[in-house]
Amino acid sequence: MGATGATVILLPVPEAQKRLLALTTERPIVDVPLREAAGRWAARDIAARRTQPSSDLSAMDGYAIRFADMPGPWTVIGESAAGRPFAGTIAVGEATRIFTGAALPPGADTVLIQEEAGRDGDTLLLTGEGPGHLGRNVRRRGLDFDEGATLITAGQRLTPARIAVAATGGHGTLPVRQHVRVAIAATGDELVPPGSGDPATLPESNGVMLAALLADLPVEIIDLGILPDDLNALRDAFAGVGADLLVTTGGASVGDHDLVQPALKAAGGQVDFWRIALRPGKPMMAGRLGGTVVLSLPGNPVSAFVTATLFVRPLIAHMAGAADPFPAPIPTILGEDLPANGPRIDYLRAAMIDGRVHAAAIQDSSMLLTLARSTCLIIRPPHVPAAQAGDSAEILMLA
Repeated sequence: MGATGATVILLPVPEAQKRLLALTTERPIVDVPLREAAGRWAARDIAARRTQPSSDLSAMDGYAIRFADMPGPWTVIGESAAGRPFAGTIAVGEATRIFTGAALPPGADTVLIQEEAGRDGDTLLLTGEGPGHLGRNVRRRGLDFDEGATLITAGQRLTPARIAVAATGGHGTLPVRQHVRVAIAATGDELVPPGSGDPATLPESNGVMLAALLADLPVEIIDLGILPDDLNALRDAFAGVGADLLVTTGGASVGDHDLVQPALKAAGGQVDFWRIALRPGKPMMAGRLGGTVVLSLPGNPVSAFVTATLFVRPLIAHMAGAADPFPAPIPTILGEDLPANGPRIDYLRAAMIDGRVHAAAIQDSSMLLTLARSTCLIIRPPHVPAAQAGDSAEILMLA
């Protein structure tokens, strides 16, 4: 209930995610060298500029022959190696020595492997069963792909294998979206930089956690450090941000020192939504300040981690061109009983043990060590009944 007794409406997670993506604007497209493309997303479809292989190649070491000339003998008239093809043509009764990856000479259509061949000078003899059919041990032209074939579709992540296929397809650069500039600020007078202060102070951990959580994404981090619980200081800091995304932690709730929302408005920003039907992480807020999307996460590190996983990472992936930016739930089996869930979707810190998922015994959002020991989050939808060990469940794997 609110201060006036009115019921507070919490936004469902899927609706909040949809509204968050709608706040963004499209990033410009740039071409980057292949060695700089890893972990980014293709901004356009990538088509092959060449056929692979570009000619018929030998799949084995042996001899290039005409299958019609089986069972031989043949006269060896030359050699074909990778990068050094035989310049002539194979005629009736002729063969060339050939190595794996070498171009098949014109006239040849099959490779007799060396384990089934014998040589007497230039005379080649069949010593084994030989190739069972025409085209044996040959990689035909275009076996992998033809010129013009789509190698990577727009929005796909540029994985090592996709970068390799782009290189083989004739590309030296790839089109991607520009890096997302992400400003990160922690708020709270109680915070001190990690590694400083006396043991009675609270080290600020969200900034380094978020930077680590985003390290595999195409971002440029702008560290705003720790901001005080002061309306004017927060307003001025927000107004001076030159970033695509501003992520704050702390000060997003309704206490007297929770000043992020009024500071955002004082700086000329607008709130799009606030408070999510989520545990942990209910007081998250999203809005815009000029050309900057603003996400205000709870100050509690566990809540900040969960909301960053569900909202910050997908938002950055979307801005960077991902076709499907949200983490995909993975089906698994519960290793223990779980109680019925309430009206908010719950993300339980958990770990896989012997192929089954087990929730941590204490789920209090202050338990950061519990998060550090977890490998996944169990997703408990709103209002689901109690579950038993052996029931199916869905999890999100943690980085």
